[in-house]
Amino acid sequence: MSAPTVRRRRLGATLRQLREDKSLKLEDVAAKTGFTGAKLSRVETGRVAAKPADVEKLLDLYGVRDRSRREGLLGLAREGGKRGWWQTYKDILSPVYSDLISLEAEASGVRTFQPLLIPGLLQTAAYARAVIAAINMTATPDKVNALVDVRIARQSVLSRPDPLALWAIIHEAALRPVVMGGSGVGIMRDQLQRLLDLAELPHVNVQVMPVDAAPHAGAAGGFTILGFPERSDLDVVLLENLSNSLYIEDAADVELYGEAFERLRAAALPFDRSLELIEQTKENAK
Repeated sequence: MSAPTVRRRRLGATLRQLREDKSLKLEDVAAKTGFTGAKLSRVETGRVAAKPADVEKLLDLYGVRDRSRREGLLGLAREGGKRGWWQTYKDILSPVYSDLISLEAEASGVRTFQPLLIPGLLQTAAYARAVIAAINMTATPDKVNALVDVRIARQSVLSRPDPLALWAIIHEAALRPVVMGGSGVGIMRDQLQRLLDLAELPHVNVQVMPVDAAPHAGAAGGFTILGFPERSDLDVVLLENLSNSLYIEDAADVELYGEAFERLRAAALPFDRSLELIEQTKENAK
């Protein structure tokens, strides 16, 4: 049995809350739907994927009439059965990374604060290769190349017919060529130009957090908020570190990160000054 994905956990948790709001026990729902209690329990804990038809029956039972909420939850069930392009790389991708790619494919927007690196959706292949090789210290060259291919493929969400809206706040320290070392100046120049080019897109916003900014919530570390159409209560937050990653799914916690991002937006340089700083940094790279 596969581990529960973020999507399945979110759907299961919502279905459980809807059931409890109606003061129904698992056996009550089983009697009314014909599902077994064991099946319902596995769906609510995300251990198995729920079929859209089953979710629709449960929503009817729980009295969910709001169209947008129904579509949001049914969308989670429908997407859960799809195979994405990233399945080709399942042997090298962690479950958390596979979840991220899947969620990006479904998301309508991503807000991210990155204190040390350029966000993955904005990276050039050369920059991605240098970063991936440094972080995956024991990875073979073939695995590094495969992970670079995955990272570049992820960026298709920015060029699809209904492109993902990306708002990236990048700390000024991440723009400095020294990040790549002496031999990486060319890599950083190309990367900074890539930022400038993508920032021209109407659905991509790039801000820079200056090094002399006052203390802010981003001092606690970087984070990414993935937002979904119709229902903001399905949003999730991703926290990453060297050894593992964590999804924040509790609505109150997600809201806290949303507030933190709003404060970071206010503290960061405006768009025009951010792009001027990126351009200046690129031109000064030696």
